[in-house]
Amino acid sequence: MWTVVVQIFPYAIAFTIPLLITALGGLYSERSGVVNIGLEGLMVVGFFTAALVISKLELYLPDTAIWLGLLAAFIAGALFSLLHAFACISLNANQVISGTAINMIAGALTVFLARNMTGSGNILIIHGLVRRNVPVLSDIPVVGRLIFTQTYATTWLVLAILAISWFLLYRTSFGLRLRACGEHPQAADSAGINVYTMRYIAVMVSGAFAGLGGAIILVTYSGEFTGTVSGLGFLALAALIFGQWKPLGILGATFFFGFASTVANVSQVIPALYVIPGVLLKNFPYIVTLAVLVLSSKYSQAPRAVGEPYDKAKR
Repeated sequence: MWTVVVQIFPYAIAFTIPLLITALGGLYSERSGVVNIGLEGLMVVGFFTAALVISKLELYLPDTAIWLGLLAAFIAGALFSLLHAFACISLNANQVISGTAINMIAGALTVFLARNMTGSGNILIIHGLVRRNVPVLSDIPVVGRLIFTQTYATTWLVLAILAISWFLLYRTSFGLRLRACGEHPQAADSAGINVYTMRYIAVMVSGAFAGLGGAIILVTYSGEFTGTVSGLGFLALAALIFGQWKPLGILGATFFFGFASTVANVSQVIPALYVIPGVLLKNFPYIVTLAVLVLSSKYSQAPRAVGEPYDKAKR
């Protein structure tokens, strides 16, 4: 059993990281009061943008193309999320419908562009991030072998963003204002906080993080844009709910879902898992997601004003 865990763990971490950064993006948006169902589509936008930038630059800038691709995906996600922000914040549109539209537009647009560029709808990159051991820390018994061996640089980048997000949301005036907009926007407005501006910022951060999540999929374990992130955006939303809209809760939830998905994905190459029916393993992450949401729904404490449009004129 220990051997199986050691084999699976690096893959579980790699699968968890794009989920984690995308769920963190959803956290910013929902803490401000805006539901972002469009995380899936925003991940696809980042996935496509990173693939396009890296494929065009990697022959000329082999050492920096990957990081430029990640940066481009971050920016593209933020810009694309402005569509959702404008519809929900400025036009008071239904947030669920707007997010669904984002998913549809992003998937169709990126596949259309990819087909016109490559003829197949897929964009392949030659080089991705290389796994490396963390010096010294990888020699720690047990923990070093599990966590600090064969890791991607993006793992530590996202964990750093997680720590910064926790500090920003709970130890700064910006975080207090953001959370106030999601709990009681009328009171926040009365205190001089521009609810519209805070929500725009939060949705853009959400899009940027989701775009980065899509790009991380490309440079770690995918290597090719295929037009879909296989429902990871929705899984990130489930992790956001299961994690009770808190950074550390989201970390635990995304690792739980990431580990479940990894078991399903690598079951065919690990002999110890052959005794479990393949159909059960392939559906395992989705069954677990449904079960967790059903069990945790009774105790969910979403921001009070999430999903509710704010109209200053009706204050």
